[in-house]
Amino acid sequence: QVQLVESGGGLVQAGGSLRLSCAGSGRTFSSYAMAWFRQAPGKEREFVASIRWSGGTTSYADSVKGRFTISRDNANNTVYLQMNTLKPEDTAVYYCAADRWFRNNPSPGGMDYWGKGTLVTVSS
Repeated sequence: QVQLVESGGGLVQAGGSLRLSCAGSGRTFSSYAMAWFRQAPGKEREFVASIRWSGGTTSYADSVKGRFTISRDNANNTVYLQMNTLKPEDTAVYYCAADRWFRNNPSPGGMDYWGKGTLVTVSS
């Protein structure tokens, strides 16, 4: 079983940057595709970015392309989400998730494991 813990959320002004981290545990962490989702108040959870178990192959939601970058460090059991040029509409709770198989645009229901989430608030 894989356990995930997100960190790095906080308050940032529009145009600023944040880097989210997701620390995983479990012997098979490196074998899982990883993804980031987000959920704003009153909205459904939506896909943000995903990366295959070996890295390299990534996928992004159109709303974050060119601004967000997903990466992973399997040696440290960590996946990252670098968020640049943040906008107020990026405000949401961001969740890290794991799946046995990589998909370009995974749905929340298709993921096997979830973290508890970290709040990102973009002001102005």
